[in-house]
Amino acid sequence: MSLAETTHRASLSGMAAGGSTQDDVLDLLPDGVVVAGPDGTVTTVNAEAQRLLRETGGLGRHLSDVVALQDRTGNSWFSCADPYGGLPTRKQLTEAAWYLSDGTELLVTARLVRRRPGGPVDQVAVSLRSARARERLDRERSDLVATVAHELRSPLTGVKGFVSTLLSKWDRLNDDQKKLMLETVNVDADRLTRLIAELLDVARIDTGRLSLYPRPVDVLATVERVVASVRAGTGRDVSLDVAEDLPKISADPDKLVQVLTNLLDNAVRHGEGRVTLTARPLEEATYAGVLVLVDDEGDGISPDIRSRVFTKFWKHGTRGGSGLGMYIIHGLVTAHGGSVEIGDSPSGGARIAVSWPSEDRRPE
Repeated sequence: MSLAETTHRASLSGMAAGGSTQDDVLDLLPDGVVVAGPDGTVTTVNAEAQRLLRETGGLGRHLSDVVALQDRTGNSWFSCADPYGGLPTRKQLTEAAWYLSDGTELLVTARLVRRRPGGPVDQVAVSLRSARARERLDRERSDLVATVAHELRSPLTGVKGFVSTLLSKWDRLNDDQKKLMLETVNVDADRLTRLIAELLDVARIDTGRLSLYPRPVDVLATVERVVASVRAGTGRDVSLDVAEDLPKISADPDKLVQVLTNLLDNAVRHGEGRVTLTARPLEEATYAGVLVLVDDEGDGISPDIRSRVFTKFWKHGTRGGSGLGMYIIHGLVTAHGGSVEIGDSPSGGARIAVSWPSEDRRPE
């Protein structure tokens, strides 16, 4: 059904119920609509089309005069689209970018209405919308590419530099120097591997393609293993306070380890002094489960910026990191049906509270 037919039926329904006229219905649409008859005379211009085209009227004029848009080389939309010509099987024009005389970009498509197959065009319904949303999306994509390129370039620069030095000065370097350079290359390679894995997780979260295999998991055993790993890897003091008789939770074991590791790594990186992980049964919640608290002794996170913590590439302070950890934490926890909140620790630092359900509460 064409746009013109749809709006016509909607207007008839509205009038039958004592409601709006056709023009009133079209004015409610978020996109601009211009409808022309078989001879190109414009019969309908809704309010949004007038705003986008900067027209105060348009009724009774030719479609080429009302939709006076051009491409980058100055060709007019009407002559290029040729809505009344072309193949007799055409029903719709593909959406494309066209420009007003001042350079404002609009996205334009059209529906060609024929009373009989292969017959002449009886109505042309043109739909217009602002290209600002696409421009914003393009900017976000450009920012994403720039950020990813920067994060990848830093470790790659180190790898390239040390490998070049090893190749050019191999005979002049002693074994200790060679070992130090190779260890540095290994660390940078691990950093690249982690970043690529994080980017893949972000892509899966964004597209809803995150694969989860939840089953009952013993929180105590998992927490103890993660805390021991973080202690060994960072050399920082991580305290563990786990309540007795914790219920099991419904979790993908690998994803739970990833969440706990990211939480502790984030606290160690941004906090000072001791980091504490507390686990206790959920209380005053709509579901049974476990509450995991990670407290640090740093500067904390201001309430004014807490809403941005779970966005991609959010960074706080100058302690490094990809800026993806908290975004991935939030995505993995909510995918399991849990929640993540930010608060203040008793020591004045930051507190990250994760509520994890005992039953499978994954969103449908």
